[in-house]
Amino acid sequence: MSQFTSEDEALLQSMLRQLLQSIKEKITGAPSVECAEEILLHLEETDENFHNYEFVKYLRQYIKNTVGPVIEEETEKYTSAQNQGEISGYDTLVQHLTRKTRESKEYREMMHALKNVMMVVVESLINKFEEDRMHNKELDSKTKKERQSGYFTDNCSDSDSSFNQSYAFMSQEQLQLLAERLDPVQPKEVRQEALEMLCFAPPSDILSSESWPNLRKHLTISLSDPDPTFSEKILRFYAKTFSSSPFNMTREVYTSLARHLELYFLSGEHSLHISAGLDVSNTDINRLLKKVRLLNEYQKEAPSSWIRHPEKYMEDVVESTLSLLSVKHEPNHPTSPDFLGPVYFLALLDIKAVWFKKWTHAYYSRRVVLRLLEKKYKSLIIAAVQQCLDYFEFCKAAVNKSSKVSGFSQQHCSDKQNFSYTGQELQYIYFVHSLCLLGRLLIYKQGQNLFPVQLKNKKDNVSITDMLVLFTQLIYYSPSYPKTTLTAHTDSYSPEGLVMEILQVFCDQTGCVAECLYTDAVIDALLHPVQSLLNGTEVYINCLEATLLDVADILARITASEDGLSLLLYGENEKNAKDSATAAHVIVQFTKKLLHDDISLLSGSELLPVVKGAFIFVCRQMYKTCEGLQTLVPYGLLESIAEAWRKTSLLSERVPTPVTGADSTPSISLESKNILLWEETLLDALLNFSATPKGLFLLHSTGAMNDCVNFMFSSLSKKLQTNEREECGNQVIVTQMATTPMGAVALQSSGFIKELVTELWSLLECGKDDLRVTQPKSTPVDAIDQSCQKSFLSLINLLTYPAVFELLSKQNIPNKPVYSFREVPSDVIDIIDRLIILNSEAKIHSLFNYEQSHIFGLR
Repeated sequence: MSQFTSEDEALLQSMLRQLLQSIKEKITGAPSVECAEEILLHLEETDENFHNYEFVKYLRQYIKNTVGPVIEEETEKYTSAQNQGEISGYDTLVQHLTRKTRESKEYREMMHALKNVMMVVVESLINKFEEDRMHNKELDSKTKKERQSGYFTDNCSDSDSSFNQSYAFMSQEQLQLLAERLDPVQPKEVRQEALEMLCFAPPSDILSSESWPNLRKHLTISLSDPDPTFSEKILRFYAKTFSSSPFNMTREVYTSLARHLELYFLSGEHSLHISAGLDVSNTDINRLLKKVRLLNEYQKEAPSSWIRHPEKYMEDVVESTLSLLSVKHEPNHPTSPDFLGPVYFLALLDIKAVWFKKWTHAYYSRRVVLRLLEKKYKSLIIAAVQQCLDYFEFCKAAVNKSSKVSGFSQQHCSDKQNFSYTGQELQYIYFVHSLCLLGRLLIYKQGQNLFPVQLKNKKDNVSITDMLVLFTQLIYYSPSYPKTTLTAHTDSYSPEGLVMEILQVFCDQTGCVAECLYTDAVIDALLHPVQSLLNGTEVYINCLEATLLDVADILARITASEDGLSLLLYGENEKNAKDSATAAHVIVQFTKKLLHDDISLLSGSELLPVVKGAFIFVCRQMYKTCEGLQTLVPYGLLESIAEAWRKTSLLSERVPTPVTGADSTPSISLESKNILLWEETLLDALLNFSATPKGLFLLHSTGAMNDCVNFMFSSLSKKLQTNEREECGNQVIVTQMATTPMGAVALQSSGFIKELVTELWSLLECGKDDLRVTQPKSTPVDAIDQSCQKSFLSLINLLTYPAVFELLSKQNIPNKPVYSFREVPSDVIDIIDRLIILNSEAKIHSLFNYEQSHIFGLR
């Protein structure tokens, strides 16, 4: 073996590793020859330098000297037998030589000799490998001891460093010995050495071994060791396990870590209190946060894989988590209300409860989570409800005293780097976590079954309606923010932004979720600031404009649904709707006051036009229906909007036409742009009155019909893409307008009909310019081509009796002697002349698609 080079030694070591891996836990003797042959064949295919190794040359020469004579002798026998016709054609030379060589005595002796030699070589390599590993371990321990003075990094729970370690396979006896060495009664040096070996071993071998239960118990105890080295290495092993092992194995590691944390908090080892705050730069707190962070990272990743395993595995993970988060001191404990429990640490790392959102996303896991919450861990939900109520009372008290809640969100959202949290900041972080958790919980029917809940300091139970009322009140009782953050407040951790996200989800849902929202109590809470401004009472609201915009947003979403609109118009009990003013009456009265600038608290506000537009949109959602218009007509809202439009129109006439040159800036000011935008908002509100017959009649009485139609045509021309709902609304408005003579004339004068006819002609006769013709177009078999159906329906809806009379009366059919191919119709009478009454050869020859166009006209 001395003649082999270092490359040959590396090859032998590679073969050895693969041999050990293939025969591990299967045989106790020496490696089989067949296994060695398979590995050699694999190396020959994958290693381009395989035949250059001295070891391979040695094997080739040895085989040649041993079985070479046998091969030559069998070749001569085969040749002579073939000449005499004794061998059939299917038995080729290679097959014959291979079979005879393997059956020969020389071959069996050669393999036996090779096996004996390889056993000696393998034993020598194993001894050398163990010596090298022990030597490297000693060097590593010396290096780490030199670096351990003041050494503490943030990588203990990261899995990056774990992948740089080489694996060493361990037998059951070695793992049993490892578990014994990790026993807390062992000396510190023995345990440290065992931990080193643990980090080198493959996690799958450890978790599947018979020694894992004892090993797991010892690891859980070692996590509490005062020496940070132990917990650091164990966390590194846990992180490596989470990232490289299947869920059925990692669940045991997760439950072990969760159980350790639960025992830690139950033991009362840490004397931290909420009122004292939290310093995350403290070494002990830092270690604790790393453990919780590792737990939380696994919580977010586990849902992607646990559906492929039995439900019991998932239930173990869920129950260990909920059990940990429910830890608290006994009620009679003197520091029980001030106890800084594990849920606070989890909220610090996952403030928006992303883990709970992922766990409840799929029904498979949501059913288990909510069932355990209902049966065993309802205290977790009660604590979250209590935290939201406490925060609301704090905000309400602060607002009534005309002070700001500076100890919560504003300090927490500061950009200044801070390594400590005050008690109020911790309470606010837990509040945000509770708010997000409850908001997610209430959108599911099974989650709603957890309510009502009974709180200790409250006589009545807290129902789902109470929670939604609380969420709504947080919109206007939460801390105020600068105006510059109004457009992006939903991206922060502000209470109103988080509540708006929750309520918007509720508005977009149907069924039981919508039923919870559509109650008089919730609507009354939503309209509280509006009602206060109407009555002229003192308003204790932070950032009034932002609050009103949020209220208008939720109201608009509610009125978009049939049930929500009915609630605003008639209330929960339609029989008593006539006896009391419903929400719709309050909204229209407030909108009128806004249009007349009668709200003193909003006078001079830059956001006043935006607030006006938001509440006009809410009213628009109502008066677009016959029931809503009937309710709103007595208040004269249409006249107020028309009056505001006339005033704004006079101002917009003074705005100069925007002129931009090559080296000049736009000549229109920001104030002028706002005036034009406000005018368009009012015209859009007037236009939508024409969605009903009575609304169209009222719009005609204002004299703004032509301006509204011109605005609609201009808007349709600018918008290249519109959604289906908006497009359907425009078609309804056009159809309604065409039912009256004045509406038809307005459509004609605005250019809308000309645009419609031009588009129809281009589809029938011109086709698409950008369509590359690679083959002749097939003959249409449909009565009307699909590309023309939209224009056909638009034209049919437009041509009502009043419209036909106004558009065709006192007009003669042109009947020209000659029609140019470039001559495009521009009116309904031209369509009749060119497509229907084809009474001359000139008309027929002017059409490219005579049959299709004529059939279209006749239909």
